[in-house]
Amino acid sequence: MIKVEVYADDFDAGFEISKLSALGCGAVASFIGLVRGDGDVEALELEHYPVMTQKALRDIAETANGRWPLHGITIVHRVGKMSLGEQIVLVCTCSDHRSAALDSCSYIMDRLKTGAPFWKKQWFKDGRSEWVEERQSDLDAKGRW
Repeated sequence: MIKVEVYADDFDAGFEISKLSALGCGAVASFIGLVRGDGDVEALELEHYPVMTQKALRDIAETANGRWPLHGITIVHRVGKMSLGEQIVLVCTCSDHRSAALDSCSYIMDRLKTGAPFWKKQWFKDGRSEWVEERQSDLDAKGRW
């Protein structure tokens, strides 16, 4: 089971995790990304091209599904403008064993940071905004896979 969703509304992480838990696997790993307030950031805005984004996220999930013995993958990613502390992304994987669940979850997140076509703009407390550049640390994390 692979579920990929992209939308503006907030999501219920507990509900999504429980759906994977119901598959009868031995381990569920999850990651929730939040808007953080680095350098006086007060909001983050994400834009995307829906067809391209959906395909990229599904390809990442299918690659993970082929690399690890998984029973299910859920990726939920938000777009639009979000305030500090709001949820941006949820990645959940389930497998019979924790190492496959944890590794695949980490892999998907690392790939999302560099391979998902989202354009991010930070909004600052003083009213300024700027587009977020790709970070070397994200490229390095992707390289470990």
